[in-house]
Amino acid sequence: MAVNINPIATRLQLRLNTGLDENFNPIYRTRSFSGVKPAAGNEDLFALAQELESLQVHTLNSVRRMDEVELEEL
Repeated sequence: MAVNINPIATRLQLRLNTGLDENFNPIYRTRSFSGVKPAAGNEDLFALAQELESLQVHTLNSVRRMDEVELEEL
C-alpha cells in the first residue's frame, strides 16, 4: 500500500540551558515557535534559531524542527 504525506504545520523549538539543579545537572527549557511554513528549508530554520538565540538570556542547547503531516492512501 502506497501512502502519500501532506504537510500540515511546522514548529521550531529551541532547547535552552537555563542553569544547574542542586545536583549540578543541567536544566533545560523549550521555546516553541509555531506558524512556520512547512516549505521552509532546514538551513533557513537553523539560521533563524541562531538569530533568536541572540535574543535569549540563556544559551542554546539544540534546535528541533517539529513537522506535522497527514497520511493518505494513494
